[in-house]
Amino acid sequence: MEMEHEHHSKHNTIHLPASTAMPMVLALGITLLGAGLVTSWVVSVLGLALVIHAAVGWFHEVLPQEKHEDVEVITESITIRSSRSQVARLPISEDHRKKLPVETFTLGAGVKGGIAGGVAMIAPALLYGLIRFHSIWYPVNLLAAFAVPDWASSSTAFLSSFHLRGLVLAIVIHGGGSLLVGLLYGAILPMFPRKPILTAGFLAPFFWTGMLYATLQAVSPDLTPRIDWLWFILSQIAFGLVTGFVVNLHVRVRTEQFQSLPFAVRAGLESQGIGDEEKDQSR
Repeated sequence: MEMEHEHHSKHNTIHLPASTAMPMVLALGITLLGAGLVTSWVVSVLGLALVIHAAVGWFHEVLPQEKHEDVEVITESITIRSSRSQVARLPISEDHRKKLPVETFTLGAGVKGGIAGGVAMIAPALLYGLIRFHSIWYPVNLLAAFAVPDWASSSTAFLSSFHLRGLVLAIVIHGGGSLLVGLLYGAILPMFPRKPILTAGFLAPFFWTGMLYATLQAVSPDLTPRIDWLWFILSQIAFGLVTGFVVNLHVRVRTEQFQSLPFAVRAGLESQGIGDEEKDQSR
């Protein structure tokens, strides 16, 4: 880029309110005033002195007449010109941009799939509690520990016993999470062209598990070692398979991207020049 500067010697002034440091002094005084409550009364006295000084000084600067100052402004005109005479453009073909998905599921399909998957996920979780700790309440209370961090360091006997608070929290967490993931499955299943149930049922659980493991390591390190991740993945697979199956039973609705396809594809006709990939998208 080549820039040509044309300087002008016009000197103008703007009449502006005078600058003042009193707002910063007032903010510092209020901060010290609060800090003295947990440190020493001397700090609070200093903060009070700054607050009074800032209030009085600020008052005199705006009343009875606001102070102003003249700021000098030097105008400058800048002309920007490009040294390039042509603009390079990429060649664009009909297949330059993929338009996916052309069909998707409704929100109701995702909600129903999330509910069904959440119910299916309960069985392996309770089975793990019975086999490992001889109690169905251990996985329930462990799920509630997401909302009550102190429970993560509790004893095994405490987590293996019934707690009404833990049951309510577990139902809320599990129900809300199942609905959200069910809606997500309804959105991503149309993006898997081949065997969407198996793909989303086995690949997605490993993705959720890895993401949750990394999050818990940073948020609640005491809870991470108490989770049996093998059983957790098995329960996630059960959720994914059932949710994918239920969602896939519903009829897909066409999106706005479907209108961008050729008419022959939208009408379901055979036509030369239409790739197999576009035909697969229309099905």
